[in-house]
Formats: sequence, C-alpha cells, structure tokens
Amino acid sequence: MDPVLVRAAEDGDLSQLTELYNYYVKTSPATFDLAPVTLENRREWMSHYADTGPHRLLVAEANGAVAGYATSGKVKERPGYLTSVETSVYVHPDQNGRGVGTQLYAALLVALASEDIHRAYAAIVLPNPASIALHARFGFRPVGLYHEIGRKFGRYWDVQWFERPMP
Repeated sequence: MDPVLVRAAEDGDLSQLTELYNYYVKTSPATFDLAPVTLENRREWMSHYADTGPHRLLVAEANGAVAGYATSGKVKERPGYLTSVETSVYVHPDQNGRGVGTQLYAALLVALASEDIHRAYAAIVLPNPASIALHARFGFRPVGLYHEIGRKFGRYWDVQWFERPMP
C-alpha cells in the first residue's frame, strides 16, 4: 500500500476534490446531488472549513494525488447547534479497502478532540455496509432512520443517522 499523508486541505486540492465528489454524484446515492458540481461551487463549499475550529476539511494524499477527504461541518445554521458537527468521508474509488477512510476519520477525530464539540453525526444512505462499519469502528451508533428521504437514480433511498459523543 502506498503511504498516505493526511493533512488540512489546500487551495491546490480543489480540482481533485471536485473530481472525486463528482464521481460520487454520477455513480452513487452517497450524495443526493443530482448534477456534477463546478469548481466555483466547490470553492464556496471549501470556504466553510478552516485549519482550526470545529469545521475541518482533511485530505488524504497518496503519491501526490487526493486519495480521499473527510469533513466536519455544521449540522444546522442556528447557533444552538454549534456544539454538534456532521462528519463525512469520501474515498477515491481506486483507494477503497486500503484504510484511507480509517486514516481520515482517525485524524479528523483527533483534530476535533480539543474543540467545543459535544456530538458528531453522520448520515449514511442505505445500504452501505462499508461506511456503517467505518463509523462503528469510531464509536458512531445508529440513532435514527429517515425512510425514503431522497430520490436518485429513479428510486427512493433511506438514510440512517449515526451519532458519536465527543470527549
């Protein structure tokens, strides 16, 4: 396995981050975006993350290329939600099964450990046993299920919510 470096995202990652996300837009119900996003869309998205604080964007890099990324972002806009984050992870299809998601989540949770965060949440479109296993490995537990909440590829999909207490 090629060595993977996990680090904060940089402006130079934008093109590869967009390409990776668009792969999932086109091929997977993991995101309910229905059309590929543009670099401008993703630049605005990227502006919501910082190198410090509760809202992070980490990149896994292997051989100079983005192998995946993980985020912690706002659950909702209202200030009362600020001690909660929604996490996500996307791994390049060529890197699946190589521990990239595990390395990303480990680094993200370490980075968030000193922040004023009470809970981390994750939404997983079902079925997705690999993502459920990854989240369970890091202490996420199921807390709710939205039945047929999203429609993509001509069908409705369930989304299960997971939660993890933060230190």
